[in-house]
Amino acid sequence: MYLTIDGIEKSFLNDKKEKVKVLDNINLDVEKGSFVSIVGPSGCGKSTLLYLVAGLEKADQGEIRIAGNKVTKPGPDRVVVFQEAGLFPWLTVLENVTYGLLLKKMPKEEAKAKALDILKMVHLSRYVDSYPHQLSGGMKQRVAIARALVMEPDILLMDEPFSALDEQTRMVLHKELLEIWRKTKVTIFFVTHNIREAVLLSEKIVVFATRPGKIKDTISVPTMKDGIMPDSVTMTTEQKVLSILQEEIEKVLKEEMGHDYSFKTGHIHRDDSGDMGNHI
Repeated sequence: MYLTIDGIEKSFLNDKKEKVKVLDNINLDVEKGSFVSIVGPSGCGKSTLLYLVAGLEKADQGEIRIAGNKVTKPGPDRVVVFQEAGLFPWLTVLENVTYGLLLKKMPKEEAKAKALDILKMVHLSRYVDSYPHQLSGGMKQRVAIARALVMEPDILLMDEPFSALDEQTRMVLHKELLEIWRKTKVTIFFVTHNIREAVLLSEKIVVFATRPGKIKDTISVPTMKDGIMPDSVTMTTEQKVLSILQEEIEKVLKEEMGHDYSFKTGHIHRDDSGDMGNHI
């Protein structure tokens, strides 16, 4: 396997200085070039696991290996795309995308040419001289993805990158992300609250249980040869994920609502976005 997560455990201190376990014995193998999504209730440790893979956090126990090499710190083989685009407001789109390449001492013209190729891939060629404040939310996130891809990472780590966008923009970016993934063959490790998003994008969905985060189930997502999934298969897979998560969502509600909890099994509301985070 390309990415191996072996026996990972992680705890943090709460406001009372008490140790709270966030991840408990996480074991996961990810093949090179695959698209894997992590879904689960709020606070189950999805983003924490992503930060551990990125080398931004250190595990209490266990280890993460990429191509057999232990992850001990951030590296150029892994790039993170966050929920917020995090662009430099004083730099143009082109300057934002070339920024990392110039830090690596790449000649300016070579960096520019490389950035323009990536910007063409995310359909932003007309906006190379624009500044972030002149862009829509979806366009900003495309710049963030271009800035990540231009570094040619082996693994693209995406932490709810589309959660702040409207549904129409999100659908467009889903299509573009899939096109990019198929062209570049980059390994994508994707964290989301949105069940439909996970089903439409992923080859494999890892379902997390609530605190402390554990892997409750892993679901392979069937796709046609052309990469298009019939609506019936999409709905069936969504329902399968939701049924696995139902018990975990109930646990979160009971914890948050206490005596006010009055939740009926089998009555989880499902909106058009498939975003279970809306109901927690």
